[in-house]
Amino acid sequence: MEERFIETNGVTLHVVLDGPQDGPPIILLHGFPEFWYGWHKQMPALAAAGYRVVVPDQRGYNLSDKPPHIADYNLNNLAADVVGLASALGHERFFLAGHDWGAAVAWWTATVHPQRVKKLAILNVPYPTAMARAVRKGNLRQLLKSWYIFYFQVPWLPEWLATLGNAAVATRMVRSSGLPTTFSDEDIARYQEAWARPNAMRSMIHWYRAMFRYPPNVTGEAGDIARAKRKLPMPVLILWGERDQFIEKALIEPSLAHCAIGRAVTFPNATHWLQHDEAEAVNRHLIDFFAEP
Repeated sequence: MEERFIETNGVTLHVVLDGPQDGPPIILLHGFPEFWYGWHKQMPALAAAGYRVVVPDQRGYNLSDKPPHIADYNLNNLAADVVGLASALGHERFFLAGHDWGAAVAWWTATVHPQRVKKLAILNVPYPTAMARAVRKGNLRQLLKSWYIFYFQVPWLPEWLATLGNAAVATRMVRSSGLPTTFSDEDIARYQEAWARPNAMRSMIHWYRAMFRYPPNVTGEAGDIARAKRKLPMPVLILWGERDQFIEKALIEPSLAHCAIGRAVTFPNATHWLQHDEAEAVNRHLIDFFAEP
């Protein structure tokens, strides 16, 4: 694997790359509270299949820049990071996959920059407006599962509590929401190291604050919501662990409604951390999907 620091969209991102330099590019986007390492079980398999694998620490995480303002973490900025990273590496078009918050960014990148994304793979997160509708319409099960999003709106307290005692609260959240085998002690140690970096936890939680305070622009025929009403033109694959403690499986169908060509595969015994729980199956689905003509 190769590590680089790449400037894009006003920030510098730490990026890990694998696979042949002339292979078709795949960008993998991690979610909260992971970093590039969240894809460590997928990178070797995709590289061995001939792909150029590009895995950034997204802004605010681990070794990447951590802008100070909540507005810095709105979805349009996060999507601009992705296409800027691809351009900096010389990739006009690319395959894209995301998990958790990385999936939300992947959905939005495909929405506002559809000409750049060849195919889109999503793990355990619905289309952003489908999630917003579920919360706005009072989906009680989803509201109960989303309690932490509202807690994260409180200033400074969540990040302070999350980092106490070698990030005991964050560690407990990650372990308790997975299977006993989802995260090894080595995995947790690497996450704790990333969470302890200066301003990391604050910046990671700012993503949730920006979701409420700086939603995508909704004005005009060319506005983001107008684009979101159009179906995504590229093929989309949704992979979903059914034992997700944070997001309802019922949001798969509203998400597929945003896709011109979309399908979903569910995993009854997997949690929210699907790429860890079902690594071999996820690798096979991604390789097969991206290889389809």
